[in-house]
Amino acid sequence: MAKNGNVAEIDEGLYSRQLYVLGHDAMKRMQNSNVLISGLRGLGVEIAKNVILGGVKSVTLHDQGVAEWRDLSSQFYLREEDLGKNRAEVSQNRLAELNSYVPVTSYTGALTNDYLTQFQVVVLTNSTLDEQMHIGDFCHSKGIKLIIADTRGLFGQLFCDFGDEMMVYDTNGEQPLSAMISMITKDSAGVVTCLDEARHGFETGDHVTFMEVQGMTELNGCPPIEIKVLGNICDTSSFSDYVRGGIVTQVKMPKKVDPGSNLHVGFQALHAFEKKHSRSPKPWNQSDADELVALANDVNAAQSGPAKQDELDEGLLKKLSCMAAGDLAPVNAFIGGLAAQEVMKACTGKFMPIMQWLYFDALECLPEAEETVLTEEECMPRSCRYDGQIAVFGSKLQDLLGKQRYFLVGAGAIGCELLKNFAMMGLATGEGEVIVTDMDTIEKSNLNRQFLFRPWDVTKMKSETAAAAVKQMNPSIRITGHQNRVGPDTERIYDDDFFENLDGVANALDNVDARMYMDRRCVYYRKPLLESGTLGTKGNVQVVIPFLTESYSSSQDPPEKSIPICTLKNFPNAIEHTLQFGVNSFSVNMAGSLCLIVRLTIRDPKFMERTLKLPGAQPLEVVEAVYKSLVSEYPRSWEQCVAWARNHWQCQYSNNIRQLLHNFPPDQVRTILFLFFFFFLSSLTVHYCLVPCLLNQTELLTLIPICFLLGGISGFQLDLMCFALSPKDDDTNFHMDFIVAASNLRAENYDIPPADRHKSKLIAGKIIPAIATTTAAVVGLVCLELLKIVQGHKKLESYKNGFMNLSLPFFAFSEPIAAPKHKYYEIDWTLWDRFEVKGIQPSGEEMTLRQFLDYFKNEHKLEITMLSQGVSMLYSFFMPAAKLKERLELPMTEIVTKVSKKKLGKHVKALVFELCCNDITDEDVEVPYVRYTIR
Repeated sequence: MAKNGNVAEIDEGLYSRQLYVLGHDAMKRMQNSNVLISGLRGLGVEIAKNVILGGVKSVTLHDQGVAEWRDLSSQFYLREEDLGKNRAEVSQNRLAELNSYVPVTSYTGALTNDYLTQFQVVVLTNSTLDEQMHIGDFCHSKGIKLIIADTRGLFGQLFCDFGDEMMVYDTNGEQPLSAMISMITKDSAGVVTCLDEARHGFETGDHVTFMEVQGMTELNGCPPIEIKVLGNICDTSSFSDYVRGGIVTQVKMPKKVDPGSNLHVGFQALHAFEKKHSRSPKPWNQSDADELVALANDVNAAQSGPAKQDELDEGLLKKLSCMAAGDLAPVNAFIGGLAAQEVMKACTGKFMPIMQWLYFDALECLPEAEETVLTEEECMPRSCRYDGQIAVFGSKLQDLLGKQRYFLVGAGAIGCELLKNFAMMGLATGEGEVIVTDMDTIEKSNLNRQFLFRPWDVTKMKSETAAAAVKQMNPSIRITGHQNRVGPDTERIYDDDFFENLDGVANALDNVDARMYMDRRCVYYRKPLLESGTLGTKGNVQVVIPFLTESYSSSQDPPEKSIPICTLKNFPNAIEHTLQFGVNSFSVNMAGSLCLIVRLTIRDPKFMERTLKLPGAQPLEVVEAVYKSLVSEYPRSWEQCVAWARNHWQCQYSNNIRQLLHNFPPDQVRTILFLFFFFFLSSLTVHYCLVPCLLNQTELLTLIPICFLLGGISGFQLDLMCFALSPKDDDTNFHMDFIVAASNLRAENYDIPPADRHKSKLIAGKIIPAIATTTAAVVGLVCLELLKIVQGHKKLESYKNGFMNLSLPFFAFSEPIAAPKHKYYEIDWTLWDRFEVKGIQPSGEEMTLRQFLDYFKNEHKLEITMLSQGVSMLYSFFMPAAKLKERLELPMTEIVTKVSKKKLGKHVKALVFELCCNDITDEDVEVPYVRYTIR
């Protein structure tokens, strides 16, 4: 997109992850939208941040109010020195830095009808009901999309009016379904039968088209046909007879959305109260709460139809009144993420909008104990930056938050959002500390969703840059940035002392292995873990609480579905199959035996010597091959390189042509031609990776549209090329050019629609789509769970795991799964339990193996049959007598070092032992692990 807001090419380097969510067409539609965001308190700035990162044509910030103390509890672009200044004007420059492609202006005048006509989308926050009604009527009459968002303490509200007929071009953003066909009936209601390899996934009302159908060719390329599952597709009685084959593919059809309407009585009563008193109800003031209930009853009595409630929940309404003056960063993050996604839907027609009202509450965040009653005095304003949060929870929680010591693992998209919320909430602003670690540097593609970073931060360390950015938001936060990978290699740094001094851990990771490692550490040290993740518009939150819930590792996703070899080699029917073929081909050809031998010979003078000593080695053949590649047949020009490749192909494959012709039927000539071309190309690329030719890329593409990917190799500085390890956002490498070309050549051979470079990169690179809106919403939920942890909630039902899909939209919340219980004798235990054994005796001597075994026999009535530490077997009942006799009298740590052949570092305070035991009846029993303390 152009930096002046005009339509131009989309910057794929910046928007790459978001493009995988929205697609180019939706991005271009968004590029034509001017957006007005009214109200620049915490919710408004959250929406503005996400919309600007998304890449609309322009954003105008509107606010006629000035910054107050309570704004600082969630408005992350206001500073204490900004108090008394207009919120929109102060925020403009800081928001404009987020995306140079989106012009950001501020406006402090009245929202007149004439002024509103220049916008395609209007967002109202912190607005009166009268203003909402007036602007809503005008926008509806002019076809301007309207979004109203509001948060009051632990409550949130969202309303969307996208007109009488909102056209949605893609309701869910998923890849179109596709399935192979086994039969099509010829009837007035033709029935398609798919192969039973897996569930096809089609639903009644879907639209499909066909390809590669033999016989009933009228279906091939037909306009989209609406189907019924286990029913007919269309009248096929006049079509030709079906012979075999074919693929049915889902077609995304535009859908008109006819919105409904529902007004929430409580929020209407709140607007009535504020209109009457020119203020919000006072925090936890019972008189104001009673008045709000009375107003709600009046509002409800005036309603008719489905909007009228049979009975009002007075307790809920009183809580709405008590926290109406509250302003919480996590709730703003959640509602702000949702509202920004609705802006994108309004601009693009991508995904289903909310119809029409969404209400949210997180009342389980309030104190659990019934005797804990929040008072007006405890929650009154204190002229500090946390007034918006104190209005909901009181000052005692604020003190607790300041003392927290948290470990944040990862400073990417989720990490940036977490740090922003930590700073706004006042986490670690007293005696506590936030330690954030991330070994990565900032790349251009990060800037679209990792909002703490700016273009001038590219190549800097993420953790240090993020820490400095949140210090600007709240100078009181105590934060330290590390550049360490979490894992066994850094346990000297993140040792027993480190973890024992933590109050909790928050994961912001992008891979399962690291998540599982941190989960194990949190279980061992009995620390709460906040886990979350996103995938495009999907997001999830899991909270792990010691002695209460299961851990992250207690359940795992099913393994990734692999593509059968026979499908890849002989029966590809989707672009995913041909792309995997391209990836495999790249790996084989670029790391082929000759290429590898030459590379290793150049880099390691002793490689050839060791190679020739291997069993079965052919010394003369190896030496001759390397000599030809580097000396006698080394081409000096592009023409010589092509000639070498052609001769190599002749030598390697000409003898196989007759066999190919014999194996393939006459109608598969295209397959033979493809194989011929591919074999020639393989020969060319294998040798070209050894040749330091300087090539003209355009000429090379004209000759063979794949080979130019290997340009840039100079001299003999060769690297073993591996697509899986290449930087997926680095468009200076040409790995993808080979893979895309090889994939599309094979796709053409099998009549599969080709994929462009962007889509191919997503599939072949297994890139995770990402968008700022989902990240913001997910992290808002994470921080609500943090508030519960800090307060010490003990009830399982108080905590919430969450899943959302903003494209549908869909939200699901559930209690975490309780930690599964096990039993030996009459003792119940879970993954959080263990045996605590002090290795050093009162005498100062360490416990021997014999004493260890006797301890469990005497104290726990358990006979240990096997004892291990990590992968080292320390003791077993079948151990040879001589070895057993020797070990029984040795100290436990000496046995560990002897068996593992590793010294115990000074940072190790305890060892973990795994036991296999028999009870007194000689039956195997499952028991907890042992924590054996040595220091």
